[in-house]
Amino acid sequence: MHFKLFSHRDCKAMDALLESYGGAKEIARQIKARRDFATRRRILAEKGFGEMLEHAEKHTADFARVADFVNANKIKADKPGVATTQVSGFQGAYVTAACIRRVAENGELLFPREMISVVALTENYVYSGDLLATLAMAENLIGAKFCTTNLIGTPLPEDRFARLEKVTGEKFDRRDLGDGFSQVILKNMGTAFGNLGGVEVADCNYLVYLDGVTRAATTNGADFFLNPSWPTIAATCYYAREIPNLQFKISMLLSTQSPMQFRMLLNIFKEFLRDDGTTPIYEINIGNGASPETFIQCSEELEASGIPGVSLAAHLRINPDLGIAGFDWTDNAFKVLDAGRDITIKYESDGTARPYDTMEAYFLPDEERTAKAELIGDVIYHKCVRCDLDAKEVMRRGHPATFARIAY
Repeated sequence: MHFKLFSHRDCKAMDALLESYGGAKEIARQIKARRDFATRRRILAEKGFGEMLEHAEKHTADFARVADFVNANKIKADKPGVATTQVSGFQGAYVTAACIRRVAENGELLFPREMISVVALTENYVYSGDLLATLAMAENLIGAKFCTTNLIGTPLPEDRFARLEKVTGEKFDRRDLGDGFSQVILKNMGTAFGNLGGVEVADCNYLVYLDGVTRAATTNGADFFLNPSWPTIAATCYYAREIPNLQFKISMLLSTQSPMQFRMLLNIFKEFLRDDGTTPIYEINIGNGASPETFIQCSEELEASGIPGVSLAAHLRINPDLGIAGFDWTDNAFKVLDAGRDITIKYESDGTARPYDTMEAYFLPDEERTAKAELIGDVIYHKCVRCDLDAKEVMRRGHPATFARIAY
């Protein structure tokens, strides 16, 4: 690249933040330690989530298995082009538990390989056991890859900002919310958390993102985070170079609609590759406006780049406030698969106008989200149903589809 993405001052600030948590090796160690199921179970019992975990464990025993479907339908999925299943909207422990119960009652639904959550990393979510319980159910019981979201505009205790300023030497433009809480001031339109989940990352606010990710990771063992902005993408590629168990997904809100934008991402990855040639970026969500031909071209260019381990995702269904009504990319996904290219099929919606199948459900306060867990869990369940139907059709057409560990 002609110009460095970060100045010496930028790198110094990120290095200082990393060291304030004990350095890369210590962060990696803490993440690994907090992913142990026995440890999570003990902590959750202390925090009042023990019964929820027990119920979820009983329900998952009734989940369907891939082998039963394959044998019953005489499936032979051996064509090139693999579909990885992904469903979005697992809004915390109570919502996830409600969805798990519905899936168990169904008895035939193959659970998706990847789960996305868009819950703000509030103090309550990170430290009460809510996030930890969600991770335990998703990762330990179901065996799915779980993506957590950090939103730049999340209200935080003022002392977190004060610590961050002291550690990094930078200043953060924020407002006093009272009761000891502050919030980064976001200037552009969007939700209370700013620009549909934190797309606005001005000045050095990417440090707020990195700090939130590090706290959630070292406290709960979360190892996979949604990354919605160019500054945070570049920052995580630099920051996580020596943290092998920390990965990121690039949101479609970045608007990666064209091969030109895709190449910009590849340049960022190349700038900060790990010693083994990998990148902290695990997945890129190609934007909803892209054609299947553009998706295929991006896949070809990713392969040509030589950067391993990065998957490409596309929304097959979205709720109307994420884009055009009636959006359906299913036929396009089959074009990608028929071209011999892998694709992660993602569901923001099941394609129907259900209550709480909206972006609003992503930004509910903790208490309201818990109170409406059954309603939101029903929405997530129907997304899983749509994903299951499409993935089974993928297999009927001769392509492999991947599901959560519990489905095998």
